[in-house]
Amino acid sequence: MANKIILGSGCFWCTEAIFQRVHGVMSVRSGYCGGSEVNPSYDLICTKLSDHAEVVEVSYDPVILPLNQLLKIFWMTHDPTTPNQQGADQGPQYRSILFPNNEEEEQVCHEVKQILQPQFASAIVTEIVPSQEKHPFWSAEEYHQDFYNNHPTQGYCQFVISPKVDKLSEILKKI
Repeated sequence: MANKIILGSGCFWCTEAIFQRVHGVMSVRSGYCGGSEVNPSYDLICTKLSDHAEVVEVSYDPVILPLNQLLKIFWMTHDPTTPNQQGADQGPQYRSILFPNNEEEEQVCHEVKQILQPQFASAIVTEIVPSQEKHPFWSAEEYHQDFYNNHPTQGYCQFVISPKVDKLSEILKKI
């Protein structure tokens, strides 16, 4: 049986590409979460006036990939110390954010964050939205889905996403 969690770690194309390559992940869907607008669009998100973040919904097998391991991958594959920014991507839509489904998952998020904090020179600023604050996941437009796999020669894919994907195997050896 699959579990799901919603994570935001900058551009959803990057996060999607990373988690598509993790053993135990069954599916990844790009979308928006954390805001008040109903059924937001990419155009709205890009105005930086929306309170939604670019996120992915990850379905995973907790027997193969326990939540604590998934969260280590999440934190180690982006810079969780920069508010509203990942590299050159700037704005509130690129914030580091987690949406646990219940209090147990929320506790695991806090525990893993505390364990990993010493590995970062600055404080981890990842928002962990309490499980009682329900925010729906809104799927991004179809052209955003599976973006890296569908456009491997596109400039952003080559210069931003590919290095992150290449680094993933090193990260997996450490966790």
